[in-house]
Amino acid sequence: MTAAASASEGSRPHAIVIGSGFGGLAAAVRLCAKGWRVTVVEKLDAPGGRAYVFKQDGYTFDAGPTIITAPYLIEELWALSGRRLSDDLDLRAVDPFYAIRFDDGEVMKCSANLDVTRAEVARIAPEDRDGFERFIVESERIFDVAFTELAAKPFHKISSLIKAVPDLIRLRGYRTVYDRVSHYFKNEKMRIAFSFHPLLIGGNPTTTTAYYCLIAHLERMHGVHYSMGGVGALVRAVVNLAESQGAQFRYNSEVAEITTAGGAVTGVRLASGEMLASDIVISNADVAWTYSKLLSHYPRKRWTDRKIKSSKYSMSLFVWYFGTSRRFDDVMHHTMVLGPRYRELLNDIFNVKRLSSDCSLYLHRPTATDPSLAPEGCDAFYVLSPVPHLASGVDWSKEAEPYRRMVEKRLEDTVLPGLRSSIVTQRMMTPQDFRDRLLSVNGAAFALEPRLFQSAWFRPHNVSEEVGGLYLVGAGTHPGAGIPGVIASAKVLDEVVPAASTFRR
Repeated sequence: MTAAASASEGSRPHAIVIGSGFGGLAAAVRLCAKGWRVTVVEKLDAPGGRAYVFKQDGYTFDAGPTIITAPYLIEELWALSGRRLSDDLDLRAVDPFYAIRFDDGEVMKCSANLDVTRAEVARIAPEDRDGFERFIVESERIFDVAFTELAAKPFHKISSLIKAVPDLIRLRGYRTVYDRVSHYFKNEKMRIAFSFHPLLIGGNPTTTTAYYCLIAHLERMHGVHYSMGGVGALVRAVVNLAESQGAQFRYNSEVAEITTAGGAVTGVRLASGEMLASDIVISNADVAWTYSKLLSHYPRKRWTDRKIKSSKYSMSLFVWYFGTSRRFDDVMHHTMVLGPRYRELLNDIFNVKRLSSDCSLYLHRPTATDPSLAPEGCDAFYVLSPVPHLASGVDWSKEAEPYRRMVEKRLEDTVLPGLRSSIVTQRMMTPQDFRDRLLSVNGAAFALEPRLFQSAWFRPHNVSEEVGGLYLVGAGTHPGAGIPGVIASAKVLDEVVPAASTFRR
């Protein structure tokens, strides 16, 4: 009797989910709804993966994602369980979405109210008013195809790619985001304001497929939201939802190997040596890690070590979390603090892989909306700076503190005057942490870079083409990174994983 057979004998078929990031959590809920017996195994001591939560000195810091768009994808998970999201979570719209501070000090506010953004464009770049109107129409057209039609559809068959080609040509998805935005805007500030979005999912705006122009419409249509208590509150709510449907969670349980027999998975072996049998495995681990480490013993045909090494990876991140002894009430929930260079900085990060002496920053101040994350009269922040992944050769054990000081000075000189004297607690995350703590190849923060030929069919498939019974969810597979993307990757399972009642090995 095989380990896989024993996993399902006398009970419902068993699925193991590796990792409790949003992709793994959404997969657990969806598999429970299909009647599977589900076990989620997580390396860390708590759920969330990149959405882990740090608590120290009375402050709460969301480690990773902070912007929630497309909340309907989250609501679907509750609907599958016959419940309502609003009963378990207080999800609030943030509007304006964010402020963009350009290097010369000019500030642009981006809002769900089209008239507000329209007025901001007219104020800063009156020559681009007509271009803005045409761009929002184009963004909606792309959204209707690239997100509504394709995001939650499996792309493991070449026929899916062939069917998508006419739309790719019609919508010029073969161009880049920056190129398409530049077609509509003459002013460089507007080109930056409407092209930076791929950075939120690990992409270079000058190389990422123009399909990601859809993000502008996604924000306007579904809004930018925040879960009270932090994104960690959303993580806990999905965990509770999955557990209420029978899923079991095991923490401090790193997977060392996906076990196989006869060309199919049989379960996993933990780093402790314990063997867990299952009928199928869903990996929410980094895709390159899944194939190069967890299946290192398996004779792979496509995702070989050579292929994994030659693939293009997203940038990494330097993240500085800090709490202050006072509030900065003129700072919005989300602020983009742009540096003096844009395309040149992107080239340093993605192509040259050089750690620059200047930076562009995303500043998160959740206490603007939710004061409970810091002591009374105080603020909790994190600031994120895109940096090259570890192929750059940067020694972060030496560079982290000098880089932090540079970021601190930039913030103090722009949006947080008096910052240094008000800091009472802090911590950092570097590309080294993404590699060592989150097991991300090259320390890439968003797995594979979303270039045209690393998207859809060209991306690692949700249904593994290497071994039977293995499915992939998360940032490195279709449709890509970001909370909507990874949750949509789990939605693909509805079409490719049978209900437990009809499962046959």
